[in-house]
Amino acid sequence: MNLSKKKQLASKTLKVGEGRIIFVKSRINEIKEAITKQDIRDLEKEGAIIIREIKGKKTKIRKKKKRSPGKIRKINKSRKKEYVILTRKLRSYLSEVNKKGEVAKEDVIDIRKKIRNRKFKSKAHLKEYLGSLKK
Repeated sequence: MNLSKKKQLASKTLKVGEGRIIFVKSRINEIKEAITKQDIRDLEKEGAIIIREIKGKKTKIRKKKKRSPGKIRKINKSRKKEYVILTRKLRSYLSEVNKKGEVAKEDVIDIRKKIRNRKFKSKAHLKEYLGSLKK
């Protein structure tokens, strides 16, 4: 007996995949008589049609990072803001040190390139690097 059309109707009505729908064998005659979506819903309530649970990794819903276009844009904006703030701070500090004449001109050029490439995480990190240059 072919109940594939009934399975299709049940999957559309109950909004689940055909693979998850199980017909109870003892009540197949009732399932054959079901024609409308309401009949299918009633059979599901009575227990003639069973919906199998999802297995595997699909059940785990990722809640931490739901990436939508709006979120991605905000992330990039904040990242750029942080970069700009840090870069300005480091460059101003480097110019102060340069005015005092504590660092050679070639080193200043090299350090500016490193600042642009985000080698230094903070002002303290830059100070540490400059201290190692002086020795």
